[in-house]
Amino acid sequence: MRSVYVKSQDRADPLAGLAIGDLEERTAPEGWVRVEVRAASLNHHDLWSLRGVGLPADRLPMVLGTDAAGVDPEGRDVIVHAVIAAPGWVGEETLDPKRSLLSEVHPGTLATHVWVPARNLVPKPPELSFAEAACLPTAYLTAYRLLFDAAALRPGQRVLIQGAGGGVATAAVLIGRAAGLHVVVTSRSERKRARALEIGAHEAVATGVRIAPVDAVVETVGEATWEHSLRSLRPGGVVAVAGATSGPAPSADLNRVFFRSLRVIGSTMGTLEQLQWLRDQLLATGVRPLIDSEHSLDDDDGVTSAFERLASGEAFGKIVLTR
Repeated sequence: MRSVYVKSQDRADPLAGLAIGDLEERTAPEGWVRVEVRAASLNHHDLWSLRGVGLPADRLPMVLGTDAAGVDPEGRDVIVHAVIAAPGWVGEETLDPKRSLLSEVHPGTLATHVWVPARNLVPKPPELSFAEAACLPTAYLTAYRLLFDAAALRPGQRVLIQGAGGGVATAAVLIGRAAGLHVVVTSRSERKRARALEIGAHEAVATGVRIAPVDAVVETVGEATWEHSLRSLRPGGVVAVAGATSGPAPSADLNRVFFRSLRVIGSTMGTLEQLQWLRDQLLATGVRPLIDSEHSLDDDDGVTSAFERLASGEAFGKIVLTR
């Protein structure tokens, strides 16, 4: 099976461990089905795996990729939900302490085929292309859950989204604006701020610039923006956290947290039901995932250029591999 996988890990040079070639398919657990991959999007999770974060070396080689859209054994177009609950778990899959994502314990989606639990398949509507649908399971689902579950935002409220241009941040701008939120974004890059305004943000400011108080902050950056996130909230506001790409250990600033009755809520990925709601929101609003670039999954140079684009930090929107 042609696969894009981790052959070795290097924190300083993650792409050095990237490999493309044929791997033997592993035996799938009972109740799993084989999906023919038509499109798969990249995430920073893939770079972390190449660095050795969250993926032990004894699991190598490991097929990369958490997101995919494709065709199931009955010929139906489907979107793959990436969260894998432990056998026997009952309840919300994101709360399972033994949960994993595809490419952590089980082979991921950057291959000709991926095996997943049958319940993890969501019908793909014809209105969404395979490339668009492949953007949903990680970045867009995470953004949806941050906005409407963790932060519980309602139309007309103000939200600050840190780090314009990232997959989750871009998704939050698009679906937040479509839901009637007042969207403020930050970025160190003037180009990314301008682009955020083009896709629907109401305000775009340099990282750290003082803004009018917001009801909630979508935080995926971490140490570099944490102080600004707390200082930007109205009393009683909430920071919804789903990442810490610049570092996980900022000052908690507890005096500000308790004096202003702030809330900090962690969130990761989303449920199968929330993926369905996200899909339906896109259909109802006409919003479509923003794709930075498409590359061929069947071409070695295309795969390499996609990962180089991801690692560069220059992408605005999702990078997608298609077949």
